[in-house]
Amino acid sequence: MSNRRQFIKTSAASAAALSVGALPAWAQALPETARIIVGFPPGGTTDAFARRVAQKLTGVLANNVIVENKPGAGGQLGVLTVKDANPDGLTLLYTPASMITIYPHSYSKLAYKAEDIAPITPGMATVHGFGVGPAVPDSVKNINDFIAWAKANPDKASVGNPGPGSMPHLLAETLSKQASLRVINTPFPGSGPGILQLIGGQISAMSSPVGDYLQHVKSGKLRLLATSGPVRSQFAPDIATYKEQGFGDLVVREWFGFFLPAKATAATREKVNAALRSVLAQKEVVDSVLPLGIEVMSSSVAEFEALVKKDAELAGGMVKALGFKADS
Repeated sequence: MSNRRQFIKTSAASAAALSVGALPAWAQALPETARIIVGFPPGGTTDAFARRVAQKLTGVLANNVIVENKPGAGGQLGVLTVKDANPDGLTLLYTPASMITIYPHSYSKLAYKAEDIAPITPGMATVHGFGVGPAVPDSVKNINDFIAWAKANPDKASVGNPGPGSMPHLLAETLSKQASLRVINTPFPGSGPGILQLIGGQISAMSSPVGDYLQHVKSGKLRLLATSGPVRSQFAPDIATYKEQGFGDLVVREWFGFFLPAKATAATREKVNAALRSVLAQKEVVDSVLPLGIEVMSSSVAEFEALVKKDAELAGGMVKALGFKADS
């Protein structure tokens, strides 16, 4: 969610410091299989990045590292799967911040607490984008154009998001509130299904990570109208931010992170942190995900714990300001 400078940017130097040689316990006799649980279906940015990391963790964390998709309840099922998993360090959760920082505030009844899982390291950060598809006329070129069109066509103004109560959803809700706009909220079990319906014209707009749009913008199937960063995204430099277009409260850079079950020991957390950072520091990994609109990042366990706590407090304020409950 935040652009914090204490994070360790990936580099060749950190790769050397966090090499496989730093992991003697697992290097000697690797477990057969480790899993990265993703609470969304294949096809979105979250899943794509998890698969990149799993490929590189193979031979470092276990002989085989696989991604298991557990879509459901806007990412909640993924959290629940890891909450109840063996805390041996071989079942990881990879999730957007929303499930940990926002959901405890936006759901009246939630089957987990943030304390049920242990922060290990962030893996990436992204800004979110607001995009439109063929259901919206080509004359709509920015957020204020969309607002005017949506007010004139309220029966067509449907805005998708990757899950109720997610950060992209809250961004769209905040935009609607500030613009006195009523839209048809359309949640999906992840970005992938929503983007497909946006391309097909079943919904008019979508709020989701900027990387979800890039290949489709390039092919002319979708149009980006805004991004949520404090400055323009390096991945969409021609697209003005919400702030530039008059919506200064819509400045968000969301992290996506790795977690273990809360019962994992401190030693296990540190070993998994070292394994992940050895992968995240590889230039090949950093470069390979640039087309996905992703900035790779990592940190120590302690730094990530502090960030999760801080961003949960910020998210609570945002939810309160909206008066929003995802299950109301």
